[in-house]
Amino acid sequence: MKDDVDEDDDDADSARDMHGISSGFERVETVHVSFQRVSQDKKWEEFFPEWIDENHKWGPAKCPEMPMPARMEDYGDLDVVVARVPCGDGDDEEGEKKKKKKKKLKGIRDLFRLQVNLVVANLAVESGWVKPDVDRRVFVVMIGSCGAMIEIFRCDDVVEQVGNYWVYKPELRRLKHKVLMPVGSCQIASAYAQTGKEVWRYFMSQSRLSKLNYTTYHQREAYVTVLHSSELYVCGAIALAQSIIQKNSTRDLVLLHDKSITPNSLRGLRAAGWKTRWISRIRSPFAKKGAYNEWNYSKLRVWQLIEYDKIIFIDSDLLVLENIDKFFYYPELSAAANDKVLFNSGVMVIEPSLCMFEHLMMKSFKVSSYNGGDQGFVNEIFTWWHRLPSKINHLKVFFRQGDEKHEVGDDVYAIHYLGLKPWMCYRDYDCNWDMVDRHRFASDSAHQKWWEVYDAMPKKLQGYCGLTKHMDFRIRKWRRIAQNASLTNGHWKIKPRDPRQYHLLTDN
Repeated sequence: MKDDVDEDDDDADSARDMHGISSGFERVETVHVSFQRVSQDKKWEEFFPEWIDENHKWGPAKCPEMPMPARMEDYGDLDVVVARVPCGDGDDEEGEKKKKKKKKLKGIRDLFRLQVNLVVANLAVESGWVKPDVDRRVFVVMIGSCGAMIEIFRCDDVVEQVGNYWVYKPELRRLKHKVLMPVGSCQIASAYAQTGKEVWRYFMSQSRLSKLNYTTYHQREAYVTVLHSSELYVCGAIALAQSIIQKNSTRDLVLLHDKSITPNSLRGLRAAGWKTRWISRIRSPFAKKGAYNEWNYSKLRVWQLIEYDKIIFIDSDLLVLENIDKFFYYPELSAAANDKVLFNSGVMVIEPSLCMFEHLMMKSFKVSSYNGGDQGFVNEIFTWWHRLPSKINHLKVFFRQGDEKHEVGDDVYAIHYLGLKPWMCYRDYDCNWDMVDRHRFASDSAHQKWWEVYDAMPKKLQGYCGLTKHMDFRIRKWRRIAQNASLTNGHWKIKPRDPRQYHLLTDN
């Protein structure tokens, strides 16, 4: 390949000789692939904007141009694709030296590196479409100290690495799915079942799209959550499972937990629908000792669930309001946007892999997290990700001026309960209203939606959502403070009728 990715014939010959790639071919022909380099005026933030018009009020969202080879169909019979891949810091060796000097590393966000990986992926997929119903054997060789982007070429596809030569035999079905995604989070990703209908597939002709007739690929799928360090979220996990079941999902429910979850709580979690698995928790290397996120890296163990092809990870402080099974069609890593170029890790589509888990563990002490927890870390590993609609992970936070009631709409798939959780308040109202610095998290409509799921639970499960003495003390304390301050929202005037306040649980 060449533009600024020049590959001489000696490199190509060396690459083909690895792993016996060239064996079986009587004649080897080298073809150079040219493409225009992505403009240096473009920034990563343009491809991964914080906000897009998801509802298309001003027309379909568009991504900046990411040039591909002009006539991709001319390269439909390649057996090996070889490219020198940049690592995001200029020269590979110099870049590595610079990075080693830094105590904490960041993920690589380099548009030219992304472009090279996407060009190679499209070439491999194009060659795999010579016979649309049969995946051909196509090898990819990346030359460079960093190898291919792990978000595009899976570590499971590595067949050999020698020095700076990385040989991949990609699973073309998965790779097809990824090249059909938008080039960044500048557009909402589209499910695999809908390919061929989206405007963002600007470099694929309709004739090529017609070759990819989607047929259902049987996958083992599960919703997964994680509980660690305390039992504060046991009630939330029970409500989460019940909300998924109440919306008629047919997928497995798997809950990973450490030794902090008692046998009694485990019985309740299993009765709620979870298949429970014990895990050894993982400390967050960049979190402060005793911090709320000290053990959040325990979530990374979801990648060890290799009995499933695809999982949707959901934090246990979410509630599912609509069936979201269709999002299992999406590839790793798909998530809703959060801040700047980052996604929110509360809901993620993940493809379990032991080598990916090992990769994450290896990187965990080298790559920094902006918040010391899992969200900051996975954002530096998966810098290329796919945007899900925000309503699948609707953050219960309100900033708009004049929005006094903080209503949550009826078109939301799942609510992420930020601030004090519903089961930690009286059911009469959202107790975030009693704290001025938590008003942005307060919403009676969201609070009510959680209690509707609670009311639909079997009585035996409701018993796991009792108030502890500590929770009740905190609620009463802040009600008094709100009353003394005469907070204008007036929630402190509501006389609580929640029966749980008369049957308090002992704190652990």
